[in-house]
Amino acid sequence: MKNPRVIFAGTPEFALASLSALLDAGVVPVAVLTQPDRPAGRGKHLKASPVKQCAAEHGIPVLQPLTLRDDEVVAELTALRPDSLIVAAYGLILPQTVLDIPRHGCLNVHASVLPRWRGAAPIQAAILAGDETTGVSLMSMTAGLDCGPVYATATLAIGQAETAGELHDRLASLGGATLLENLDDILDGRIAAVEQDESAATYAGKIGKQDARIDWTADADDLARRVRAYNPVPGAFFFVAADDGYASEALRLKCWQASAVADVDAAPGTVVESGRDGIVVAVGDGGLRLEELQLPGKRRVQARELAAQLDLQGRVLS
Repeated sequence: MKNPRVIFAGTPEFALASLSALLDAGVVPVAVLTQPDRPAGRGKHLKASPVKQCAAEHGIPVLQPLTLRDDEVVAELTALRPDSLIVAAYGLILPQTVLDIPRHGCLNVHASVLPRWRGAAPIQAAILAGDETTGVSLMSMTAGLDCGPVYATATLAIGQAETAGELHDRLASLGGATLLENLDDILDGRIAAVEQDESAATYAGKIGKQDARIDWTADADDLARRVRAYNPVPGAFFFVAADDGYASEALRLKCWQASAVADVDAAPGTVVESGRDGIVVAVGDGGLRLEELQLPGKRRVQARELAAQLDLQGRVLS
């Protein structure tokens, strides 16, 4: 379709890749929908989303409704006469009144190969599950959760040591490229969307801060995946009990990098090695080598550096 009238809905960096791909191809949205500005940083000053910042730089009108279940918002979107509404990590549910507005429907750029990992955290879920591959899907949006028919998919392999942040960046780029490659064919009706296999559907729920607390009774491979999946957000963490020689209260340490170790026999949470070769903690099955750590308010350091500051040998972590 020549010069389609597109509304783009997205908020974080993942969405920015798709918006940038459209702009690079000369497809300038008639409007951008993004989440309201949120407090950020130590000063908690309101900060515009990456998508809003990009839209402002290109002179694109920006809409930031608190909800799409508002008659005035629906009327405003309808007046734009969009051919398509393209969604990527927007953050608000699109009610049927909005789904019905575009002539060619609403198209979602989703960070998994549907029907695997529907929901809020597909990137983390793929790593947690030990999936070898993942990808992106271009989905026709319906009222259900990521259950609409799929126009196109693209896949990539997950690196053995890849973090969620690294995988996020690769999937964002893949999403933008896949959108650009297929958009004309989708709008012109040259690609038919295929219904998802409901029997193969899996779900990736929202991740909270407490989900990232390290459970030392889990097995080593599982814990190594958790550290990768929660890097950079919310960050895997554990506690070291108070020690009069270093701290008067328990320390909450973040772990940014770790790997599984075999043949470690001690009670889960026990530090069996702490020195120049790093820190090894016994877990439910095997051990976890802590490789990059961060004390509260400090910079990230290699485990051997922290071991020189804080004597953990023989201590039990929680």
